[in-house]
Amino acid sequence: MARHSCARPRRSTRARLPFLFDDDTARRLFEISDMLPDKGGTVSRGPTFRVIFTLLYGLGLRVGEVARLAVGDVDLIRDLLVIRETKFYKSRLVPFGPRIGTVLGEHLARRTRQSTMVSPSAPIFSLRGDRPVSAGTISQTFHQLVPRLQLSIPDGTASPRVHDLRHAFAVGTLLRWYRSGVDPNARLLQLSTFLGHVRPASTAVYLTITPALLREASARFEQWARSAVTEMTP
Repeated sequence: MARHSCARPRRSTRARLPFLFDDDTARRLFEISDMLPDKGGTVSRGPTFRVIFTLLYGLGLRVGEVARLAVGDVDLIRDLLVIRETKFYKSRLVPFGPRIGTVLGEHLARRTRQSTMVSPSAPIFSLRGDRPVSAGTISQTFHQLVPRLQLSIPDGTASPRVHDLRHAFAVGTLLRWYRSGVDPNARLLQLSTFLGHVRPASTAVYLTITPALLREASARFEQWARSAVTEMTP
């Protein structure tokens, strides 16, 4: 008698799109994280995670980069962050605007009040003593907060991950360029450098095609085509 084996269902190779946070959804994440209670001897747990998620979304930093930030890495005079020990072992400078500067300034002031002496090498984000908040703890806290956001996840979109905050920064930057009339191809190298990528091709992975991006790209093409036709018309 021939053996009949049960065929296993084939795994789908179709890549699922990342969930893209917008400003309203990110703001809700900040507000909910700000309400996290202290537990197990932690101090300012809610405000600390609010600042962490603000940097991830507002500057597109990697989770590990945020976890490794030290007090001395913040330059509030020049509005710069020094990102050390990156994924490719190269340091880089990340500029920030006045809103991020205010958030960081308030957090550093709060961090100083919590400890009698904070050295430049001390971690910016610490909930207990001078131990840094780990990347794993940041990711775990994010996943605990996601259900409270009551998100509507489109078909074909993966469940939100903390890395999606970085993805949203890259896509949001491209969308702003489209809307302001800037050629994204001319600026892709700048975005790649800002994100700490070695090649612009690595940055292109983050530039998910969204309905908003498709509309802007279509409008840009129509404008170009209209101009081309006008020039060719005798």
